[in-house]
Amino acid sequence: MLSRVADSCYWLSRYIERAETSARILDVNMQLLLDLEDSSPEAIQRHWQPVLATLEDQELFIKSYDTITADAVMEFVTFDKKNPSSIVSCIGNARENARTVREQISSEMWEQLNRTYLYLRDGGGRHDFQDSPIDFYRRLVDILHGFQGTTDATMTHGEGWDFLQLGKYLERADSTTRVLDIKYHILLPSGEQVGGHVDVTQWMAVLRSCSAMEAYFKINVGHVSGWQVAEFLILHDEFPRSIRFCVDQVDAALHRISGCDGAHFSNEAERLSGMLKSNLGYTTIESVFQQGLHQFLDQTQARLNEISGAATKTYCYWMDESAQTQVQIQS
Repeated sequence: MLSRVADSCYWLSRYIERAETSARILDVNMQLLLDLEDSSPEAIQRHWQPVLATLEDQELFIKSYDTITADAVMEFVTFDKKNPSSIVSCIGNARENARTVREQISSEMWEQLNRTYLYLRDGGGRHDFQDSPIDFYRRLVDILHGFQGTTDATMTHGEGWDFLQLGKYLERADSTTRVLDIKYHILLPSGEQVGGHVDVTQWMAVLRSCSAMEAYFKINVGHVSGWQVAEFLILHDEFPRSIRFCVDQVDAALHRISGCDGAHFSNEAERLSGMLKSNLGYTTIESVFQQGLHQFLDQTQARLNEISGAATKTYCYWMDESAQTQVQIQS
């Protein structure tokens, strides 16, 4: 496979996953807003600031908007074309990458992605958003889930599909680490004990942001604690949005691409993914909290970025230095 094609498949998948994550986080935050007792501007700002922190868009937002409000944050994260990580920008970038690899993806994938792009660009999405933001975000998540299903069902599971999996699970693991990290540092209850009503509500929001509510309660019936939520989203080996599951899939995709057996490595990306996979496989939640949840998540994010950079260097060597720098920024 050409390096250009591998790069486009990789980023196509990352952009789709990034758009879905943003839509899900905004949906959950809108629902939490309905239960917010304090409607003062300060409370609204505290409610929406973690969204910008989770998506790492704070600096750009401050340059474009005067204050943090619900309307400003949703506009910025959803429709602002000047924001390279907005949903509209991500779908546009995903479509552009898909356009360059039309021979690799199925016609059904292209048609669904193109319809989504036109829906957001031509006013249909804006109209639905104005009618009901919550319904709009849920519809968008359903559309993007449908794209993932179409990909799995209609595309040959060869090298192109492996690069799609690599991008998807790297992006998904990174998103889960950021959602957990922001809850731990920014959303800790003010004036209330940990484990109180506000704390439990916020941990449930973390689960919903990762589409993990039902899966979590099948294991931890009727009880929510930060310790158990963190353990589920970090170490569960069967939930598709846990960090451990995602890293396992990243490692498997890299080994399928190279043809090297899983017990060895043939390049730096495989070595790094194998180390992270082993670390997560033998880590306990007790050791995570002894180290410090923030420190553990920060270290995991750094390792995911290293894997992304190594994979790019190994398989996308065609890019010039400026393009590789941009890839590092995007990841």
